[in-house]
Amino acid sequence: MVSKVQKRASVSKKLQSLRSISNSHAHSKTSIILDASKYIQDLKRKLEQMNQEIIAAARSSSAAQNPFPQLKVEPREGGFLIKMFAERSCSGLLVFILEAFEELGLDVHQARVSCSNNFLLEVVGTINDNRSADQKDAQAVKEAVLQAIQNWSEVTQQE
Repeated sequence: MVSKVQKRASVSKKLQSLRSISNSHAHSKTSIILDASKYIQDLKRKLEQMNQEIIAAARSSSAAQNPFPQLKVEPREGGFLIKMFAERSCSGLLVFILEAFEELGLDVHQARVSCSNNFLLEVVGTINDNRSADQKDAQAVKEAVLQAIQNWSEVTQQE
């Protein structure tokens, strides 16, 4: 008997806490739970809206601070490792970069690209002509990719 009374008291206390937290004026258990459920859904909606605002603010501030993607070119045995990251999606940029690779005579052996919310590119490539990779240094590859980014930027600004 004591345990049933304790359980009822515990449930009643929890319902009163739930009622006060959710600002419910209901008296029945079902109504209190429904009001709490609506309150939770409203909190989720507000949280999602705040997250979207934070993401939008971060994107606009990062785009203003760094309009170009971050680029790193590392020489590898017989080729290069090229890493690029931008905090925004760069529609069409991949085409410009691949054209720059073609002009350099760079064969792509492995690539990882993500263009959904941001732009991420990691490429392992080698020079495909008779000259060795030593004749084309990492700085030349970096300059070619930066030129491709600049060309892409000019084209997208005109649109």
